[in-house]
Amino acid sequence: MTRLSLFIDSAQQREVEPLLATGLFDGVTTNPSLLARAGLTQDDLPAVHRWATAAGASRVYLQTLGLTLPEILASGRGLRDLGDDVVVKIPATASGFAAARRLAAEDVPVLITAVHHASQAVLAVAADAHSIAPYVGRMTDAGRDGIAQTLAMQRILGDCRTSVLAASVRTADDVALLAAGGVTDFTLSPALLEQMLQDDLTTAAAAAFEDALAGPPPPAVAPTGPADAEGGQWTGPPR
Repeated sequence: MTRLSLFIDSAQQREVEPLLATGLFDGVTTNPSLLARAGLTQDDLPAVHRWATAAGASRVYLQTLGLTLPEILASGRGLRDLGDDVVVKIPATASGFAAARRLAAEDVPVLITAVHHASQAVLAVAADAHSIAPYVGRMTDAGRDGIAQTLAMQRILGDCRTSVLAASVRTADDVALLAAGGVTDFTLSPALLEQMLQDDLTTAAAAAFEDALAGPPPPAVAPTGPADAEGGQWTGPPR
């Protein structure tokens, strides 16, 4: 049976650690935008890696900086040196694919990220990438069908070593559709994960189970005498 792997898409320690503590998630994915949102910079990646692994992450995805091949290679090698549990993220640019091929030849696991078209999955295989991250929601925002494109990538990759790590997934419905289509790896925002962990109908059903175990409420005591002048029950001697 194929195992699904879930990752937390955040660089905010206070969001990530409680989710890792559930034991449901394999690790953490970050990028420069998520770092900035957490008030961090690229210089903070060693610290992010330390606290994420200490909290239970078995894999941490860290993204390179730089636009040229030499810049991406230097950044990627620096990230690789942080630990064997690091996967180096590289955007799907021409220089990025070239850098990915060279790093893969050095046994560095590389995720091709910011993927916006199924044809880029073909290039990722040629680069011997560890995985690709299609931006599902952003493709749809740009007028492409993000779900269809991602499922096409899944079919293209088939039994290749390169796998799909679905990113920019907006709704629980999209997670279910992609999983039903064969996608096994997801990186999801803490907000979406909280929605998936706290379904309103499930919460109501669980509360109903607890109420059932508590038993029925005691019956109300029926009035036994005439009401007094103020509308309350007469408690004095019979009139």
